[in-house]
Amino acid sequence: MVPDPGTAPRLGRTQEFLKQIVYGGNDGIVTTFAIVAGFAGARAEGVAEIGALAVLVFGLANLFADAVSMGLGEFLSGRAQRDLYAAQHAGTLRHVRHDTGHARGRLAGLLQGRGLSSSDAEAASAILARNPALMAELLMRYDKGLDHPDGDSPAINGLFTFFSFVVFGVVPLVPYFLRPADATTMMLSAGATLAALVALGLLRWNATGLRLGRSVGETVLVGSVCAVVAFAVGAAVGG
Repeated sequence: MVPDPGTAPRLGRTQEFLKQIVYGGNDGIVTTFAIVAGFAGARAEGVAEIGALAVLVFGLANLFADAVSMGLGEFLSGRAQRDLYAAQHAGTLRHVRHDTGHARGRLAGLLQGRGLSSSDAEAASAILARNPALMAELLMRYDKGLDHPDGDSPAINGLFTFFSFVVFGVVPLVPYFLRPADATTMMLSAGATLAALVALGLLRWNATGLRLGRSVGETVLVGSVCAVVAFAVGAAVGG
């Protein structure tokens, strides 16, 4: 018996918006630490001479500007995806209604490719042909890889991306709120950045159930590579 979609358990918020949380969080951490690492790498003036205030001004300005950009980008991307799906679905639905035989054959072939026998695939496609809208939706999914976007809200996705970017991205700046800018503060910022990346990896692990080492390791590795590049560029330009 197939469960009623209306009674199926909903995903938790972390799972439902995992893409936005990980995407925004990782970019926030890396983008903000890039400012810190760039200042530290540019030794012409010295971190201590630049001062914590300068690091905070540049860091916070960059943090919120990029957070807004990321959030709006996620929103516009979601809207574009919905518009694309609507246009493609309308064209597929017209094809199903005007050439039902060809659409049935195409769907039967796709169902066979997903494991159904020839007879079962033919029978299923014949039944689905009675509902052209559903048949068009299945053709969209299996033939073009486009899923129905009704469950997605571009505005909410954009907000999750924005807040994830800000919450995780402010972590590398916390030491500069508490003490002067010097080599120790830079090391504390690096430690805070590592902790934020680990926390993001743990969040990913908790939501997906993937292996702990992979979830945390991949997240830390990607963030660390970006931080090293930022430090190296700062050293090359300012050193």
